[in-house]
Amino acid sequence: MNDTEKSVGRVLENYKSAVYAKDAAAFIRLYDPRVRVFDAWGVWSYEGAEAWQRAVEAWFTSLGTERVKVTFSDVQVSAERDSAIVSAIVTYAGFSAQGEALRSMQNRLTWALRTSGHVLRIVHEHTSAPLGFDDAKGILQRAPNP
Repeated sequence: MNDTEKSVGRVLENYKSAVYAKDAAAFIRLYDPRVRVFDAWGVWSYEGAEAWQRAVEAWFTSLGTERVKVTFSDVQVSAERDSAIVSAIVTYAGFSAQGEALRSMQNRLTWALRTSGHVLRIVHEHTSAPLGFDDAKGILQRAPNP
């Protein structure tokens, strides 16, 4: 595992920690100031960390006392000295303040990361979910492979 791949691992762990803590400042530090985010929810794109931070703060506030545990699966990394491309399946699981599982959903995630100031940061994020052929609704749980 090269240094960039280790840095990707830290970004994944820091993402999970920031979401669970609902720490928007820690979350946004993972992103380049000029990040472009194609999110799966509601808005076509977010241009820049400031716009993305407003969306993240609204998400965290909407959770109230709930917490979200993030897990990454099927992570694939293509890394060079100063950049990486990551794709994964990300699961967001909501838990009550008492620790009771409430709901979960999955998205497909792709990140482009680049070193900036000796820190690997997300410069592009794309999340998506496939749409069902019959109803055009988002499929938010990955079907098991046949």
